[in-house]
Amino acid sequence: MVRAQADIASGVTLQQRQEVRLRKEQWVFFVLVMLLLAVMQMSLLLGKYPISADEYLAFAKLYVTGHGAEAAQRFSTLYSVLVEIRLPRIIAASIIGAALAVAGSTFQAMFVNPLVSPGLLGVLAGASFGAALGMVLRLPWFGIQLAAFVCGALAVALALLIAMIYKNSRSVIILILGGVISSSLFTALLSVLKYTADPYDTLPAIVYWLMGSLSFCDSATVGLLFGPMLAALIGLLLLAKQLNALSLGDEEARALGVNVRRIKVIAITLATLISALCVVMAGVIGWIGLIIPHIARMLFGADNRKVLPASALIGAIFLLVTDNLSRTLFINEVPIGILTSLVGIPIFVLVLKNAREGFK
Repeated sequence: MVRAQADIASGVTLQQRQEVRLRKEQWVFFVLVMLLLAVMQMSLLLGKYPISADEYLAFAKLYVTGHGAEAAQRFSTLYSVLVEIRLPRIIAASIIGAALAVAGSTFQAMFVNPLVSPGLLGVLAGASFGAALGMVLRLPWFGIQLAAFVCGALAVALALLIAMIYKNSRSVIILILGGVISSSLFTALLSVLKYTADPYDTLPAIVYWLMGSLSFCDSATVGLLFGPMLAALIGLLLLAKQLNALSLGDEEARALGVNVRRIKVIAITLATLISALCVVMAGVIGWIGLIIPHIARMLFGADNRKVLPASALIGAIFLLVTDNLSRTLFINEVPIGILTSLVGIPIFVLVLKNAREGFK
């Protein structure tokens, strides 16, 4: 009321205020896109192998203009470093950061809870158990990834089954409780595997996987998983309007003509899919799905039509920067899950006081 009276006194209309806000938001989106492109470009040059600006520009000119074979022949070492090693890793970091952030935003909007993360329904615990099981059984790399995905899906299915058993109770609380039970179960099973694993070979591999690393991301893995992850990510972005309705509560959403059950099933399925594929691609990477949505809401308010794409951009930038730090801070690469936790905790403390207001 005070702001409205001030606007009337100064001759500023509501429409003018909305136009100014829209221009600011468009400018912020433009800055985020440019920042993402700049960080991706910078990431190509960072690493243990030094690359001069002249070499890079000469190689990039050939490669971008469609002379990839000639670029690979003239700059064979540079081609291996940039295209075969760093580029898949940069693409993986971008899609994983975006996917985890959008999955977190989706769950937070759907459950109207600022403390919800992609691991809510047990997908991360299930996928971790699946990967560890594959390592204990000494499956090939593809088998380990497949086991991680299947067990992640099973964990979420268990949480949904528990919620269906108690369908007459408050569905949201029971669903969250089902996720807690499922996550605890698969965490316990993971502990059993770690206890029985070979302490000199398999156990270190399991522990390293659980800390998360983008070093697992080769061109074959990225090529196989990028398409499904991008499709699921776009699907969640298209649900932004319906998520706005769900944020008002189930009854209000139904009054607006939203099929609440269908939208929740679709959203949970897509968010689970991309969360499981993130674990398949790079192990367990925490905090992104929890803190990035808060930052997006601080910039754009509670409208998921803006929050979800902003979360994707900020999540991609965050994980790219964190991965650059993991590759360059020390002689040996630091698992990225450690850095996302160390960086994410203070950020979360700073944005936590605004977390509840972001839904209003």
